[in-house]
Amino acid sequence: MLYEARINSLKTRHARLDDQIFDEDRRPMPDQRVLMRLKLEKLRLKEEIERLSVQG
Repeated sequence: MLYEARINSLKTRHARLDDQIFDEDRRPMPDQRVLMRLKLEKLRLKEEIERLSVQG
């Protein structure tokens, strides 16, 4: 159960980052540094979700 709650929390954060990336990318002049940071964080969350899914 602990893993499931953590995974759900990470999935929620992952989805929020996806929204932020979409919003930033739709701006007239997106900040590439911001996009890179958001995408890197999203990737880290994805890896953490996958790691916990295997353990749980």
